[in-house]
Amino acid sequence: MKKTREYITQKSFFLCPDPSRILFKPFIPPNEGRITRIAARILTLSEKTVQTELNSIGKEFLDSKLNVEKIFLDNFKKVKPYLPTDASLSIRKKTLIGAYFTHEYSFESTAVFNPSIVPHLDQTNLQNGQLRFIMSLRSVGEGHISTISFRTGILDEENTITIDPPKKFAYLAEQIPNATYDKLLFSHKLYDLGLDNKFATSCLNKLPDSFTFNNLIRVLKDILYATARITHTDRLTYDKMIWLAKSNYETRFSPDVSLSERVIFPVSPTEINGIEDARFVLFTEDDGTKIYYATYTAYDGRAIMPEILETRDFLCFKMITLNGQAAVNKGMALFPRKIQGQYVMLSRQDNENISLMYSNNIHFWDEASTIIKPAYPWEFVQLGNCGAPIETDAGWLVLTHGVGSVRKYSIGAVLLDKEDPSTIIGRLADPLFMPDESERSGYVPNVFYTCGSIINNGHLIIPYGITDSKIGFATLPLHKLLDDLQNN
Repeated sequence: MKKTREYITQKSFFLCPDPSRILFKPFIPPNEGRITRIAARILTLSEKTVQTELNSIGKEFLDSKLNVEKIFLDNFKKVKPYLPTDASLSIRKKTLIGAYFTHEYSFESTAVFNPSIVPHLDQTNLQNGQLRFIMSLRSVGEGHISTISFRTGILDEENTITIDPPKKFAYLAEQIPNATYDKLLFSHKLYDLGLDNKFATSCLNKLPDSFTFNNLIRVLKDILYATARITHTDRLTYDKMIWLAKSNYETRFSPDVSLSERVIFPVSPTEINGIEDARFVLFTEDDGTKIYYATYTAYDGRAIMPEILETRDFLCFKMITLNGQAAVNKGMALFPRKIQGQYVMLSRQDNENISLMYSNNIHFWDEASTIIKPAYPWEFVQLGNCGAPIETDAGWLVLTHGVGSVRKYSIGAVLLDKEDPSTIIGRLADPLFMPDESERSGYVPNVFYTCGSIINNGHLIIPYGITDSKIGFATLPLHKLLDDLQNN
């Protein structure tokens, strides 16, 4: 790390990808006939052979507490409709069929990067000056698919960072099939998609204010079957309404699964190729209650969509598409509380500048105004935020990323007024730090990036991604950075 200020301390360790960390994904061939044929072969095996095969599989997981039998049985349920028989099967045979439709996936085999860090929900049993934290990572595995994974750890009085060692096996969240949808949110998103037509209106009129996925499917089919002449627009609207519902979902983990074992894997149509660059923030509601939000980029392999995640316990998560004309592009970052009674967000509308947005509803963003433009050579190509603004007595501290020549990234800082964040109090003319020669080569050369920082004992702790490959850590005295900003 190349520093421009002597008060920055680079930690001597890095978080690197670990290909041995795996999770079990369903293996469901797209050809239904193939599923049937594989299952049929297994059904011909004797119970003795089935047990021998299960014993062989079990030996691989003897040293873990992983409940592989439950995982296999869950995957059996996914392929059960394609079995060539309805005959009763033994638990052993169901388990073995599930094993054949399961595969190990190394979710961080390629890289871990673009971290975000927030205070942990549990701050008990700590010594003075200690802070327990949750750090989210963008983990990339086979097929360059990005997931959200987690680490936990403690910052001590001297801001020494201790990260809890993660376990080898991780778990996918369970999708909640009957997640509820808010009709107002749903109708606004249909409007954004240009689907505010007669077919959609007819469907919405038949739905309650809060409805489930099953409610939606039932109403859609009733209308479709009752329509004498199905137009292309009707069919497109039908498909898009299902697509939108599947893109807004809830998911949950078992409480006995530790945070480092939880992986949020992309499952919806909008994010099937990756959940990218989650910017977590601990948000304080008007009544003082706390909730965690994370803005992220959903990628389907062709297009991106800004979305928001919300959770109160890191067990249950709601994944929601953002609505409005200003909910575009990457790099949205939510302020940790309302300002003047409104939600506030930083965004990047045009791939170059930092914009500011206000809204009365966290899911709707219709207007944005540019507040910071590239001004220095290290940010001439692009300027964006590096996570949620941090509230200080002096103002809102925003770490930025700038892209200069040869697509070289640097991390800078800006200070915004607390009551009017469109007012810039100070801005660094030079980066805080940038990659040195040893950090410029990697999976994506020259990239230096963070999605969130945290304050502890008067210091700013910054985890940052290096060349989209690994994660480093830096700390600095907050007052010195604020002095530099206020004097510039």
